[in-house]
Amino acid sequence: MRSWRKLLVSVLSIVMISSSVFISTSEYNSVEAATSYSSLKSKINSIMADSRMKNASTSVTVRKASTGEVVYEYYADKAVTPASTMKLLTGAAALETLGENYRFTTTVLSEGKVEKGILKGNLYLRGQGDPTLLKNHLDSFAASLAKNGIKKVNGNLVGDDTWYDKVRLSAGILAEDEPYYYAAPISALTLSPNEDYDAGSVIVTARPSKNGSSTSVTLTPATSVLQVVNNSKTVPKGYKNTLKITRKVGTKKVIISGNAPLGTSGVKEWISVTDPTAYALDVFKKSLAEKGITFSPGSKVVRGKTPENAKALTSRKSMYLKNLMIPFMKLSNNTHAEVLAKEMGKVVHNEGSWKAGLLVMQDYALSIGLDVTKWKFEDASGMSYSNKVTSRELSELLYLVGSEPWYKYYIKSLPIAGSPDRLVGGTLKNRLKAAPAKGNVTAKTGSLNNIKSLAGYAKTKSGETLIFTVLTEKNRSSTIPVIDRIATTIANN
Repeated sequence: MRSWRKLLVSVLSIVMISSSVFISTSEYNSVEAATSYSSLKSKINSIMADSRMKNASTSVTVRKASTGEVVYEYYADKAVTPASTMKLLTGAAALETLGENYRFTTTVLSEGKVEKGILKGNLYLRGQGDPTLLKNHLDSFAASLAKNGIKKVNGNLVGDDTWYDKVRLSAGILAEDEPYYYAAPISALTLSPNEDYDAGSVIVTARPSKNGSSTSVTLTPATSVLQVVNNSKTVPKGYKNTLKITRKVGTKKVIISGNAPLGTSGVKEWISVTDPTAYALDVFKKSLAEKGITFSPGSKVVRGKTPENAKALTSRKSMYLKNLMIPFMKLSNNTHAEVLAKEMGKVVHNEGSWKAGLLVMQDYALSIGLDVTKWKFEDASGMSYSNKVTSRELSELLYLVGSEPWYKYYIKSLPIAGSPDRLVGGTLKNRLKAAPAKGNVTAKTGSLNNIKSLAGYAKTKSGETLIFTVLTEKNRSSTIPVIDRIATTIANN
């Protein structure tokens, strides 16, 4: 964080209580528009008359990206749950605090010596938050150890996740969400199943096998930290596919139920693990075995802290943060958001916790001039229904980041309307697919039950860029079609 920002934060923080403080402002329906925007004002007001918007709790702000001038407001100071548009603040704070070239590190260490192919000591796998660690990276670790002559370990395999605290789930995670990837527990030592980098999850696939038999189940990567309970059945072609995969809350039991008709591809689900550290260790031990590295009969797989005298045997650094921003924001990856919060807390306050990380986010908001009394957040991903922000403040954030040196990475990370490439279009891949919105709206989506939001930038027909934030909650029916009409109207201005 720049020195002037540190000074500003230290002064302003004296009068702040905590990141969880939120002071409500009186609601009002205010519409402001310069003469040149009178047509846009009229069109958006017509859209706001839609029953889906009238029945929802809505906050809208439109402003110029060049000057920050507000050209349209509708209950702009109303506090609304932002859902994943909260990631706009998380991403900005991370780029500023950690830097666009920040990388996460994972290291294999030991305090023992190698004699005649035997490592006489413990083998430590130390994680420092990398959400992009894959099975093939663990394979590379194992290959490096084998190349250095290690054939056997007579100590324990130890997972060191002490870089972060022991709190695994962010506030506001519902029991119904806990079995799935988007609510995976957070650990400094974790593993992702593929290059979407949904850390802390396993891809569970159930496919039809032989008529009358259970489905064929595979886990990617293969791991024993989940226990499969297969109650499904393969049925003749033409039957309805009723396959379902879930995990029993609070347990390791993955329940597979329903019918899988022959000739179908079955079902695939990203299931969260209950213990990311144990998951990484389990897969790493398999990687070691595949390279011929064994353990003594008395060796155990445990969790612990790496001793100071341990020496690094091999290590890996993640991609740069500027590159991680793509899967994080395009795919709205919740675990990335929460990892970044804890990482910011660790780097700034030497505490890898949500409390410390959210404080960093608040301080960043203060430093750029946002009114943090109009923000409430108890997580970094937007999963909590208790998060609140106004459309005015969210649009102000989008204006202020435009002058940041890392802004080019920030804007590049946002989904682009209608783009068929999922790492370009992201969560807007299948929305706003027609002109003038297609390719001209770049924005972050947000979605929870009865909550929909969209916040970002729209290039108008005249070539001007407008910032828009549309937040809706308490929806009786989805407001996405109406929100998309607003974005299209702005792009058509």
